[in-house]
Amino acid sequence: MPPPALLRALCCALLAAASRAGFSGDRCSWRGSGLTQEPGSVGQLALACAEGTVEWLYPAGALRLTLGRPDPGAWPGVACLRPAQTFAGAQVFAERTSGALELLLAEGPGPARGRCVRWGPGEHRALFLQATLHGDISRRVAAFRFELREDGLPELLPQAHGLGVDGACRPRSDTELLLAACTSDFVIHGTIHGVTHDMELQESVILVMATRVLRQTLPLFRTGGAGDQVQASIRTPLHCGVRPGPGTFFFMGWSRFGEAWLGCAPRVQEFGRAYAAASTAHLLPCQVVLG
Repeated sequence: MPPPALLRALCCALLAAASRAGFSGDRCSWRGSGLTQEPGSVGQLALACAEGTVEWLYPAGALRLTLGRPDPGAWPGVACLRPAQTFAGAQVFAERTSGALELLLAEGPGPARGRCVRWGPGEHRALFLQATLHGDISRRVAAFRFELREDGLPELLPQAHGLGVDGACRPRSDTELLLAACTSDFVIHGTIHGVTHDMELQESVILVMATRVLRQTLPLFRTGGAGDQVQASIRTPLHCGVRPGPGTFFFMGWSRFGEAWLGCAPRVQEFGRAYAAASTAHLLPCQVVLG
């Protein structure tokens, strides 16, 4: 019989081979099975792309998944996860430098929009996947999509921390409104044409008639000629209680998996007043074309 040390080495080699076999050709996605994993072990994975998928069949034990390049660099990073509707068998945590774990995804009923997590400069972008205890692991698959982006404005980050999807319902100060115009994925000028509610996904969809697209870092909205109106759909959590109302707004927010999510929507007059006051005090974080 081979010695115990040799058996352990063979098990580790088999686990590593199984993990490597689960990678997509571009190392953006991974698909693997907990049936190949040694009980009590932690599999090590790394995905180098800015977006991809993870599919853990029959979860058992744990996995540590590093996202992005090995050296996180000086820029803060934001990762968003969206679970499959049938997500089951595991929990997903964000790993912090201090060793603390922040719960992002768990099995059970709930909204399918997922969660986002922010890592600071130099902090490794790592996720910890922990299988949940079940007498029967068959038919359980922990699958999710991920997006990872670096924030190009780290000097604004401490003040802009609450401007993402998770803070969409919170009232904004004048400073936060101005920062949102500088850091959001999109800024559009328009009116609310209607609001629909999806009780299953716990989301509201705002139908906006946009007269101008002032900013978009990703092609979320088509842009027409001068005077053309663009119809846009912007999502927000259902609990925000969005309702149709009169007036013209600046809609600002974020792209999540190709969808526009609302960060804030000040009335044009409200934003113009804050912008003029900051301009007079030479405190503008960036220039915005209002006219």
